[in-house]
Amino acid sequence: MWRSGWRASGALRRLGGRSANLRAWRWGSTTACERALRFQVGEKIQGFTVGQVTSVPELCLTAVKLSHDGTGARYLHLAREDRNNLFSVQFRTTPVDSSGVPHVLEHTVLCGSRKYPCRDPFFKMLNRSLSTFMNAFTGLPEPPVRVPGCSLLPVLAGTGLLADNERTFSQHLQSRLLPDHTYAVVSGGDPLCIPDLTWEQLRQFHATHYHPSNARFFTYGDFPLEQHLKQIHEEALSKFEKIEPRTAVPAQRPWPEPREFQITCARDSLAAGSSEQTTVSVSFLLPDITNTFEAFTLSLLSSLLISGPNSPFYKALVESGLGTDFSPDAGYNGCTREAYFSVGLQGIAEKDIQTVRDLVDRTLDDVILQGFEDDRIEALLHKVEIQMKHQSASFGLALASGAVTPLQHVASCWNHDGDPVECLKLGSQVARFRQCLEENPKFLQEKLKQYFKDNRHKLILSMKPDDQYAEKQAQVEAEKLKQKVDSLSPEDKQRIYEKGLELQTQQSRPQDASCLPALKVSDIEPRIPVTELDVVLAGGETPVQLCAQPTNGLVYFRALSSLNTLPEELRPYVPLFCAVLTKLGCGVLGYREQAQQVELKTGGMAAAPCVLPDDSHLDTYEQGVLFSSFCLDRNLPDMMHLWSEIFNNPRFEEEEHFRVLVRMAAQELSNGVPDAGHVYASVRAGRTLAPAGDLQETFEGMDQVRLMQRVADMADVRPVLRKLPRIKKHLLSCDHLRCSVNATPQQMSRAGTAVDTFVRSLGRSQKERKPLRPHVVEKPALGGSSPVMRRLVMEPTFTPCQVKTHFLLPFPVSYVAECVRTAPYSHPDHASLKVLARLMTAKFLHTEIREKGGAYGGGAKLSYGGMFTLYSYRDPRSTETLQSFVKAVDWARSGRFTQQDIDEAKLSVFSAVDSPVAPSDRGLDHFLYGLSDEMKQKHREQLFAVHREALVDVSTRYLGPGRSTHGLALLGPDNARTAKDPSWIVR
Repeated sequence: MWRSGWRASGALRRLGGRSANLRAWRWGSTTACERALRFQVGEKIQGFTVGQVTSVPELCLTAVKLSHDGTGARYLHLAREDRNNLFSVQFRTTPVDSSGVPHVLEHTVLCGSRKYPCRDPFFKMLNRSLSTFMNAFTGLPEPPVRVPGCSLLPVLAGTGLLADNERTFSQHLQSRLLPDHTYAVVSGGDPLCIPDLTWEQLRQFHATHYHPSNARFFTYGDFPLEQHLKQIHEEALSKFEKIEPRTAVPAQRPWPEPREFQITCARDSLAAGSSEQTTVSVSFLLPDITNTFEAFTLSLLSSLLISGPNSPFYKALVESGLGTDFSPDAGYNGCTREAYFSVGLQGIAEKDIQTVRDLVDRTLDDVILQGFEDDRIEALLHKVEIQMKHQSASFGLALASGAVTPLQHVASCWNHDGDPVECLKLGSQVARFRQCLEENPKFLQEKLKQYFKDNRHKLILSMKPDDQYAEKQAQVEAEKLKQKVDSLSPEDKQRIYEKGLELQTQQSRPQDASCLPALKVSDIEPRIPVTELDVVLAGGETPVQLCAQPTNGLVYFRALSSLNTLPEELRPYVPLFCAVLTKLGCGVLGYREQAQQVELKTGGMAAAPCVLPDDSHLDTYEQGVLFSSFCLDRNLPDMMHLWSEIFNNPRFEEEEHFRVLVRMAAQELSNGVPDAGHVYASVRAGRTLAPAGDLQETFEGMDQVRLMQRVADMADVRPVLRKLPRIKKHLLSCDHLRCSVNATPQQMSRAGTAVDTFVRSLGRSQKERKPLRPHVVEKPALGGSSPVMRRLVMEPTFTPCQVKTHFLLPFPVSYVAECVRTAPYSHPDHASLKVLARLMTAKFLHTEIREKGGAYGGGAKLSYGGMFTLYSYRDPRSTETLQSFVKAVDWARSGRFTQQDIDEAKLSVFSAVDSPVAPSDRGLDHFLYGLSDEMKQKHREQLFAVHREALVDVSTRYLGPGRSTHGLALLGPDNARTAKDPSWIVR
């Protein structure tokens, strides 16, 4: 066995400019949890009183609950050995109309203050600190406030979300099921109601809702709690008196009989089955989420009902062939005071609405009679166990924003006066759940009967497309606008005009941000730490990278297989191959049995196509499929056996289930475009600028969305199904395969043996298959004599060309991208271009595109492969944005920025470069891209060395007119400029 040691970077230390004595206290001999356990109930600390101190060993944290003596503000601190600290403040906002007042406040309340009298200080702080995340959200009545926007135009752009049919359905489902109070309105704002909001209403809502007495502070990490309490008390809370906020959400009155509603939506031009775009769901109101164990039980019950091919609703609805996928918001929703469960189908014919309703009722009756298999319950509890052990790089943020399953309802429970600490005690909840099942085998069936079968608070909601939907909406908005204008006197109009000019002047005026705190570039750690890597050879030839990390009893496995020998005509079907590979069955296991084993033995098994640019050549890249999975240490042999069966004996004969998976995949892609339109635009804009660009468009661009739509519409999918075994022959072998394992040092020997067994089980081609492309070069993944070789495709004769593409989509807003071919990672100019992207975003594009143009977002970014992208997100003024891109380049070339601006851009870049990396992902950049410590350190030094002249130089040489090749793409509605300009391809 060959073995060699390699060094790689891990998570980088966070810098905060803290004083030396605090740092010494922080890095003392005791852990964050141990320090937190020293607090005593009733203890007074910096204006706060400790109310509870609880150890939560299953999550390796200690929870400390406090209340502020003067205002009653609530405080929850979760102490954990994690340097990616988090601060969040949440206000329970309960609007009673759809004027969007909490959303407007989100975009305005933090845009300046007495202490920081400059516009948009929180956005500016992104470039003056090493924070890894700052943002604000308006959701249900509990938005976590992190950072806002500036003008109110982005609020209107944000309501473009309602043009997304999924969100339209979800909004109506919630408002119809919970009609008595705040959930009946659109908290983010309805475009027809936003203009009715007055200044007086805004001020009153702010006074009653954005007050410490209505605040819940949440902090997480390993920092010293006392210092933060002192600062919060002295600089903020001590300036307020306690009030009674009266923001509680009253209980929804139960209905005596079920209710039924039908709504309309726009037709989805990207969805499969143009005549089958109706959606229907059946929903039930459930108990208050502050009943922690009942909420936990019902969330598990929901998973048993709808998750995976073995669930009863998957069998009855998804596999019925009536629709494409579950209806939006299917499953348990615990964000509202009373939870609810919803299930149904989307992509059905209108005539099948009653059929779906009958299937839902019949399935509930069957489950109440038959119950659930023991293995399915064990698989679900195994999933909870794995989720407790898995460590993400942003666990605190995920807790605050509700993104950690099964902890996603902690913030909601707290905001409705429940106990958030009880939500964290997953171990005790699992134990109680098991006890209930042991004492009463029909425990879950009785819950189903109580909350579903016998529940009269039941909503049947259907949504069908209307070809005139957009026109009708536009007409109503035009009439609303005319009504508003007609009600204005000439004096009112003149005053509004003058206010508009004043706003424009203020937006164009340079801001003095010197009042804001800021780190210095000299505060950044000059060198990267290292992560030790070993490389062994499995099966005698296949390299395996071993990375010993504190993975908390989990083992993470990855494998990358080359696509170099795959015929061109099969490449578009690789994403579909990856999507279904682990879901069609393998060996003696049918797809249901395989799904059961995956849930019982792993945390998930996945395959995904990847295009990996070279660090030094724009026209060189690696193409492959990345396989990934993780499991508890005790299940490692079972997980690797599953991979052996998937590689050696995948089952591609399940035609009906394949059709189901195709429809679900096509629906998911279609539904995802509104959220990721800027990503699709960026991929398309870069398609013709580098050889890898065309493959990226094929794998993850609009071409893939349209292909899946066509496949889903096929009456006979067998021709596509027959392509899968052909792809398998080129992909699922140990030819040109490399693997990686992240695990604890104690697990590593056993993990290496399991991977060796897996590799030896794989077939190898009888004769060497030749790459279809003539120029393939081998490059050591870790430099020097490393056995980890990357087989890169090189296209020395490639010529980039400019293409402009406009995808016509029925959205009220657009997504715009312009890509420029620049310099790859190892090129000295790459560092300057990376800093330039942040500089242009913060100092020019944010103001022009978001503040003045009204887009929800916009900026510039540089990819690892050297694509410099200017983009906008949910943009109501796409033509002006294209002009802003040109102005941004002129601004950069003229050098109209200061040294302070450059330093802030560097801080922003380093906050991303040095962002924490989870133990499961350390060493991944080495495994995939071949980045050595030396390369990353050299790049780091180049970032430090970026100066004014270099920024002007790269903006001129790469971004200036007639220099590098540009590509443009636009997703959105009709555009007069692209329609008249023959250089644009309109699709």
